[in-house]
Amino acid sequence: MHSSEIIEKCKSLRRKGFSLGDIVKKTGLPKTTVYYHIRDITLSPADKKKIREKGKERARQYIRKHVKGKCRGSITVSRPEGWSNELLLLTAHLIFDGEITNGCIYGNRNLVLINRVKKLTENIFNLEPSSQKYCEESGVHEVSYYYVELANYFQKKAVQIQDYIKEASLKEKRIFLRAFFDDEGCMLYDKKQNSRKVRGYQNNKDLLLLIKKLLQDLNIESRLEKGSTWEVVVSKKENLIKFHNKINFSKRVYINPNRKNSLWEKKFQKRDLLDMAINSYVR
Repeated sequence: MHSSEIIEKCKSLRRKGFSLGDIVKKTGLPKTTVYYHIRDITLSPADKKKIREKGKERARQYIRKHVKGKCRGSITVSRPEGWSNELLLLTAHLIFDGEITNGCIYGNRNLVLINRVKKLTENIFNLEPSSQKYCEESGVHEVSYYYVELANYFQKKAVQIQDYIKEASLKEKRIFLRAFFDDEGCMLYDKKQNSRKVRGYQNNKDLLLLIKKLLQDLNIESRLEKGSTWEVVVSKKENLIKFHNKINFSKRVYINPNRKNSLWEKKFQKRDLLDMAINSYVR
């Protein structure tokens, strides 16, 4: 299939109300590539509701199919009060690149982040994943925890954290921001266009306004831009240097060189690409 046909297929599926994840599965394209092609197509409120309900039904089906003779909902799960650094980090990852319905699901191409979520969940709650899977076509790893008490707990924490983080310490704000940019961020360095930007995507504008505020608390200027979804953008040398020194991307978190619109054929760490962008400025 030619690239123009692939693009049109992505757009056609989006107009029909398919979610980003569904389009990835149907086309076999990377998530970032699909997003690039559909970002200017806005879903109707009805389509958004259908996608949410579909996610809930997937969770219910998994429980019915895989949890035979056991009631995971009856398992007692610890519910820590307050905020440790580990709990803050785990909650952030579930907000940014996860799904909290009847269970907690986290998906990412970077195995280091998948392992981080597994380790945090084990450390805090002493829980093993209910399931793990890998989609070879999209390259996405997914880890799921189908515990009703855990889901109920994180539904509340996901709301609480957005107020808590505003008054948190600078260290906690850096933890929250790094989780966001590890999950939702990318490093754009285009030598031909002389363009250098750290970008982070989110459908929830209020959440991006929070990210922008936290960046400002660290004296990092940013702006919001709107396509089919919102994004926060950090640019200019002084801001990129501050981002590098105060937040940065985690080690072994890579860009996806296989996406159709990738400027790079090599598998770069995002943090290495940020270094390259900063070092490219004329001193």
